[in-house]
Amino acid sequence: MARIIGGIGASHSPTIGFAKDNGKHDDAAWQPIFAGFAKVREWVRDQRIDVLFTIYNDHVTSFFFDHYSAFALGIDDRYVAADEGGGPRPFPPVRGHAGLARHIGAALVADEFDMSFFQGKPIDHGCLSPLSMLDDDAARWQGSIVPLQVGVLQLPIPSARRCWKLGQSLRSAIESYPEDLRVAIMATGGLSHQVHGERAGFLNEAWDDEFLDLLEDRPDRLVDLRIADYARLGGMEGAEVIMWLIMRGALSARVRRIHRATYAPSVTNIATVVFEDTAAAADPAAIAARRRQIDHELAGAESLAGTYPFTLERSHANLRINRFLHGLTRPLHRQRFLQDFAALADEFGLTAEERALIEGRRWIEMIRRGVSFFVLEKMAAVLGVSNPEVYAAFRGETLAEFLATRKAPITYGVSGPR
Repeated sequence: MARIIGGIGASHSPTIGFAKDNGKHDDAAWQPIFAGFAKVREWVRDQRIDVLFTIYNDHVTSFFFDHYSAFALGIDDRYVAADEGGGPRPFPPVRGHAGLARHIGAALVADEFDMSFFQGKPIDHGCLSPLSMLDDDAARWQGSIVPLQVGVLQLPIPSARRCWKLGQSLRSAIESYPEDLRVAIMATGGLSHQVHGERAGFLNEAWDDEFLDLLEDRPDRLVDLRIADYARLGGMEGAEVIMWLIMRGALSARVRRIHRATYAPSVTNIATVVFEDTAAAADPAAIAARRRQIDHELAGAESLAGTYPFTLERSHANLRINRFLHGLTRPLHRQRFLQDFAALADEFGLTAEERALIEGRRWIEMIRRGVSFFVLEKMAAVLGVSNPEVYAAFRGETLAEFLATRKAPITYGVSGPR
């Protein structure tokens, strides 16, 4: 089974990536940052960490305010550096552990956390700044990540207590994963800083020290603080340290501190912390019970003939073709779909199989493969095919045969004014 080895706290200021990419290792102003991350890097390698569950907030790069979630879990197997305005950092793609991510997602939903899930989105400095510091000139870290994006930039945001509770749920989620993995929880962000308004440049190093003391020995006191308290003590943007409570909530009640350092060179107090977990391995009976709880809602659905639940696994495996068909909500995409399908399919990198499924209108085969019905009905609308015709095709019937089974033999679709 997977096991949590410890937790890491690390600031994610873009200055970290700037210093690394520009070779500031020996510059006096930057050297303390590299020294702190060197301790984190050594611990990750000494402990042979396979997966970093990385908690961060995106800075309105891959996520925007038109759809802003509290907790968004990455379920991809590959993450690339985001372009934040000046081009992406020259950093190679990071591997994702999609299997563990899907298991954690199911476990958190089973514990009534209203999760959202993302794939195909680049990661910005919130995740990449500390992650890139695990690489040095000698070698790259060979592990993978599961990223959790926490929406802390548009109020209201999750409370400190909600973050703590998610961390507690996260622990049993990881421990119930059947693969033998050594996992560390890495929380990013902070410490004190504010980057907007007349209060820009605010720092409170005394609070930062107190926060780290409480995080180690009395996290319950941090759980009771309000967002307004965190903003007053550590700056409005510094309130993002509530994400560290997810990490601490996932660890044992008592932890062993391996490393702690802070350094405030400019507008953010940059910190690195390493805690080792001290709890014994989880009880096998508790693990078995947790797995049953995770599977409870869908248990038996697999036996329903002609039913294909659209799971995270099916979604991930078929993201490309689903994305292609979802594009039919855009007029230009629709026009090109009808007039120059081959060129459009080339742009999206569709495989020969995917092209054949679409061009042959092989409705039931697409469903069995993992294409969502709700992009298929968009394709049907573009082609002038009614929804009942698609339902009939699923059942191996003619339209007349299908309509004969309905009280009202109507045809309809989602084709708008037509």
